[in-house]
Amino acid sequence: MTTHAAPDADVIVVGAGPGGSAAAYHLATRGLDVLLLEKTRFPREKVCGDGLTPRSVAQLLKMGVDTSESAGWIRNRGLRVVADGISIELDWPTLDHFPDYGLTRTRLDFDQILADRAVAAGAKLLTGVKVTAPVFDLAGRVSGVTAVADGEHRTYKAPLVIAADGVSGRLALALGLKRDESRPMGVAVRQYYRSEAKHDDDYLESWLALRTANEPDVLQPGYGWIFGLGDGRVNVGLGVLNSSEGYQGTDYRALLRDWLANTPEEWGLADEANADGPVRGAALPMGFNRTPHYSRGLMLVGDSGGMVNPFNGEGIAYAIEAGEIAAQTAAEALRAPNVPRREAALRSYAGRMDRLWGSYYRMGGIFVHLIGQPAVMKLCTEHGLKRPALMRVVLKLLANLTDQPGRDAADRIVNGMRLVTPGLSRPAARLASSTERRL
Repeated sequence: MTTHAAPDADVIVVGAGPGGSAAAYHLATRGLDVLLLEKTRFPREKVCGDGLTPRSVAQLLKMGVDTSESAGWIRNRGLRVVADGISIELDWPTLDHFPDYGLTRTRLDFDQILADRAVAAGAKLLTGVKVTAPVFDLAGRVSGVTAVADGEHRTYKAPLVIAADGVSGRLALALGLKRDESRPMGVAVRQYYRSEAKHDDDYLESWLALRTANEPDVLQPGYGWIFGLGDGRVNVGLGVLNSSEGYQGTDYRALLRDWLANTPEEWGLADEANADGPVRGAALPMGFNRTPHYSRGLMLVGDSGGMVNPFNGEGIAYAIEAGEIAAQTAAEALRAPNVPRREAALRSYAGRMDRLWGSYYRMGGIFVHLIGQPAVMKLCTEHGLKRPALMRVVLKLLANLTDQPGRDAADRIVNGMRLVTPGLSRPAARLASSTERRL
């Protein structure tokens, strides 16, 4: 399909989730004409743990988001790790580049807050617009998208499209960018419960050993969480990785109910009468499981590019960071004096992403493989949780929170592990480096 109509924007961003809204915000602040397309209408619910680490908070602050309690945010001090009667509380580290607090807020209005920031910066937001396919020019390059809005078929044109359209990756698949089955993948389910005992907890709570009342001696697959929302409710859920034997055959909703039935009665989580809404589930595409992140006029951001952290299942921070980097790259490219230099700049995006997280995600893939084995998980929980110094290193590793150069021994250990771990796509990194030298 080809068309010679005038462009509707400098950049079209598909999807107003955290990654898409961040990309639109950072593009607009750079003076670009941005069209942000979202298939649903706000407010809208999305499956998420609703917990934000300091890495996410840092990105919100960059976007000028007011993260105060008076603005509806609930702060937390760190992570509480629980396994078989052992519990340890780990405060978020004090770092130069990240705040020392995390946040919780439901996705019901979280995404709209970020979309509103993009609009305030100058982006144009259209909701209720379901993008169906990319549009190609005569050279086979993406030059816009087709969509359905209010029952009408429409075409939107731009010289660059950013796909932040989620795990389905509709636009990426149209270019033949398929998911790498060898990379980590997870499934998560969550439900809201009313719980006066847990709703205002100062810590995000992570359960590394899931057991049920019916089978107390059996270590169930996956990990659980309980995140207080400060409004009388908690977000409770569990995730299972594809390295676990039970990944395919587990009834996740039943497992969630059985695990919660084994929690203390005073928490109120064992009583279905306290449930506030149904159980909802979603896939977690991890470890750059779809690449390259740029191809023929299309950039991938967030879940569409498999950017969820394999260590902890966190996706929001990485989607927002990728949105900023995509915006930086796009702005540089669109300033280029000719098409070859523009394409060279755009191709550098894949290398930038690889250098940023490639080796870390490679470590995450190894980690996912190891913890999918019950014997390894049992060893870690029995011995690791009894060593606070070790767990502080583990927290920095899992949450990807270090200073560079390192502030302390934990920073140096984690940063050193990244240095000796090969990245996911060294050829892409080399290409990006040579491209940047030419520019």
